[in-house]
Amino acid sequence: MNDTTRDRIEQPCYSIVIPVYNEEEVVGDLLAEIRRFAEKWSDDYELLFVDDGSSDRTAEIISARFTAWDQGKLIRLSRNCGQAAALLYGMKRSRGKIIILLDGDGQNDPQDIPKVLAPLSEVDMAVGIRVHRQDSPGRRAMSRVGNAIRSWILRDGVVDTGCGLKAFHRRVIEAFIPMRTLYSFIPALAISAGFIVRQVPVTHRPRTGGKSKYGVRQFLWKPFLDLFGVWWFTLRRSPQAKEKCDDSLHRSQILRAARNASRSDAGGDL
Repeated sequence: MNDTTRDRIEQPCYSIVIPVYNEEEVVGDLLAEIRRFAEKWSDDYELLFVDDGSSDRTAEIISARFTAWDQGKLIRLSRNCGQAAALLYGMKRSRGKIIILLDGDGQNDPQDIPKVLAPLSEVDMAVGIRVHRQDSPGRRAMSRVGNAIRSWILRDGVVDTGCGLKAFHRRVIEAFIPMRTLYSFIPALAISAGFIVRQVPVTHRPRTGGKSKYGVRQFLWKPFLDLFGVWWFTLRRSPQAKEKCDDSLHRSQILRAARNASRSDAGGDL
């Protein structure tokens, strides 16, 4: 996006932020899907891809598409800093009233974006719950363990913190802190700051190319080590911030969404 375009749209309604790292095999298709979806928004959005030091043609492919796409902007990090750093940097650079997060591997369906936007008239954040997970059994098992431990310690009630599809009002960004596994604690940090979160069942698609960047370290050990720091941080947050949250409302919303998602996924892999 050139400077003239940025000046013309002082604050778009929507900012889509997508971190990518070595996704040359899938990023072209993802861009095409997003463009078809975003046509309904006219010019009232921006699309930020944050390239996290890719060593393949990911940045080249994105840059080529954005030459004729004024709403698109590519941010290139000089080295691989990790998904959490790329996410936070993209959110800080965004200008939209509503922020939409999407994974860059194509497993989130852009057509599900309206599902996480719809609740924002009533709540501060909406997060996806992946139903009919298309990951390997081992990855689903690690996800269940990680979600169970995190939810037990933080008491956040979040079923599937690993789903990349999220939407929230700009004010929620203030709840986030720089940390290497931010992607695992976005809903928990928002809830601890007094924001209301609703969970929404969304589609999960199989990978069509490229390789997952997540192993046991990224899925379990790093989040587990950071978990206690997040726990301490949330306890230290001011009581005034927590008083903003209608606990009975947000808990009922979470439980209702979790029950609906469980019915949709016979395997229970959420």
